Amino acid sequence: MYDVYGIGNALVDMEYEVTPEQLAALKIEKGVMTLVDELRQSEIVVHLQGVECKKASGGSAANTLVTLSQLGGKGYYACKVASDPTGGFFLSDLLECGLDTNLQHQPRTEGVTGKCLVFVTPDADRTMNTFLGISADISPAEIDSTSLAQAQYLYTEGYLVTSPTGKDAAITGLNFARDAGVKTSFSLSDPNMAKFFRDGLLEIIGPGVDLLFANEAEAMTLAGVEDREEAIAYLKTLARTFALTLGPAGSLVFDGEQLHEIEPMPVKAIDTVGAGDTYAGAFLYGITHGMSYPEAGRLASRAAAQVVTQYGPRLTPEALAALH
Repeated sequence: MYDVYGIGNALVDMEYEVTPEQLAALKIEKGVMTLVDELRQSEIVVHLQGVECKKASGGSAANTLVTLSQLGGKGYYACKVASDPTGGFFLSDLLECGLDTNLQHQPRTEGVTGKCLVFVTPDADRTMNTFLGISADISPAEIDSTSLAQAQYLYTEGYLVTSPTGKDAAITGLNFARDAGVKTSFSLSDPNMAKFFRDGLLEIIGPGVDLLFANEAEAMTLAGVEDREEAIAYLKTLARTFALTLGPAGSLVFDGEQLHEIEPMPVKAIDTVGAGDTYAGAFLYGITHGMSYPEAGRLASRAAAQVVTQYGPRLTPEALAALH
């Protein structure tokens, strides 16, 4: 019934264009995702009054599933939002993007839906300050095992490691998928996840996954090395196959036997938010629709290259359709 069943944090993105100097003045570490509490997030928003803000549904795995769906795949997204207007906004967006979700069948409880402040600097780098809100409480209770059993792949995000119940949801989902014969995929998500939550990520990965997504910094940090070849060797101990993105240098995909180099698509990047998520979504679409690993890698590379030429983490359905 589903090409991919996803589990992840449901967040509404609030995107700002800022300078490195503004980030420094706000004492925000550039280029990574940092968890903050609601008070700190509110303080930042107050300081940025007058700066244009663009609001959109987001969250890493959600962006990946939206990409899959808009390419023509069938996806399901399990997450947790509150009964506030922001949660309603998120649910409506998922449905509009053609995804099924547990939010259609489970009542939303009182609380605050998570928000992610996304800062884009002139060098196209992305920095995030995230307040998870009720998303931090995502747990195995949000997983619909019947729907998961009807998927080709399960996809989970490394960001789930930051909350005990989120980590439990990821582990539970992966174990259920293995038992049900559903292939497993996992994204390391961010260098800070690999740096500060290494043990938790390895606990989630457990006996290994069928497909791992990582960028070069995440892979090297998790492996504890500074050499790409050593990082690749380490990834082979965690996953049967993987996709390793290298930014402007393209990507490498390992199909279980052979490592394939995927040429980069030369573009002028203005915003790298969502590049890795888009790559994963397009890659998963490819391998669930008869493409080889190199073919899926080239589709993913084209999609990721396209998304960095615009502001925001998602492409339009029309832009994605043009990539086929």
